[in-house]
Amino acid sequence: MAKKILITGGAGFIGTNLSLALIKIGYEITVLDNLSPQIHGENPVSTSELYQSIKDKVNFIQGDVSNKSDWEKAINENEVIVHLAAETGTGQSMYQIKRYTDVNIGGTALMLDILASSTHAVKKVVVASSRAIYGEGRYYSTKLGYLYPESRSNERMLTGNFEVNIPESDEVLQLMSTDENSKIHPTSVYGITKQNQEQMVMTVCAALNIAPVAFRYQNVYGPGQSLKNPYTGILSIFSTQIKNGKSINIFEDGKESRDFVFIDDVVDATIKGIENENANGQVFNVGTGIATTVIEVAETLIKNYGLEVPVQITGNFRIGDIRHNYADISKIKNYLNFTPSVTFENGIKRFTDWVNQQEIQQSKYEDSLNEMKSKGLMK
Repeated sequence: MAKKILITGGAGFIGTNLSLALIKIGYEITVLDNLSPQIHGENPVSTSELYQSIKDKVNFIQGDVSNKSDWEKAINENEVIVHLAAETGTGQSMYQIKRYTDVNIGGTALMLDILASSTHAVKKVVVASSRAIYGEGRYYSTKLGYLYPESRSNERMLTGNFEVNIPESDEVLQLMSTDENSKIHPTSVYGITKQNQEQMVMTVCAALNIAPVAFRYQNVYGPGQSLKNPYTGILSIFSTQIKNGKSINIFEDGKESRDFVFIDDVVDATIKGIENENANGQVFNVGTGIATTVIEVAETLIKNYGLEVPVQITGNFRIGDIRHNYADISKIKNYLNFTPSVTFENGIKRFTDWVNQQEIQQSKYEDSLNEMKSKGLMK
């Protein structure tokens, strides 16, 4: 009989792609998802393409990870849990603290309570962690060696100086990739909740003789990601702005960078973690090991869409944003033989080709920025 897997948040971007890939190779999938309007729109059952892609292909439970009975119904006879369900907006997490902690930490705690206190068939739990737990990336100083800088000061950034520095030093630090042994010091409530999720799963599951695996996903993108959510996903946000003929407002000086990893590679890595016992008890970065700047993202999208829109480098910044972070992926290569196969150029082409086939969404990005400004979280 096919191995049974529960995927929480399985109607989301990563979850639907993972579900369909696992079904193809013979797994029986249960999905627990609340079909959040922020991701799926106001009428998700009838209009969400993500949900439609898995409808009638999985055992679907519309429920919430904050509800114990929904968890009990979903866990049932499943042998593996892939815990993807989470609130994911870094900026939004800074003013919806209870919502993010209730869902991300509280939901994970409920799962672990059930695993610790009931009879079940679960042998492995894979948890979606995040590059956000690192906070600012790793740097190298010729004077001090490897450094993990704290958050940049508002006062300094208000002068237009956005790079990371050592207090009372003018040395320009060399950006380095962040490995799994790097300092964990998240700069947002979202990052804090993901750190807690990861630590709880790795600690409790190990004590229960359930194999835990954590994947610290970098910036995941690709066809199918929500174009409705103005709080997360720079590629989706910029794409919706471009397709609506609106200017792209780039924070800071546009030179801040992230590691963008294509959805197919994320699915490949996650399946390797499910199937390979070498993953048990381990934490892995999932990325490309390449840093791409925000201005590069904007220019590449505009080129691919063939639409000219103004690009405004505003100098604005969000409290809690980091300057740089990209992954060292040598560990996942060594343990799971994972190598990303999709370049940024090819991935963006596949993403923009897909966006061109979608109905243009109303841009709510300005509303999300105004929310942050009203809370004093954007300068």
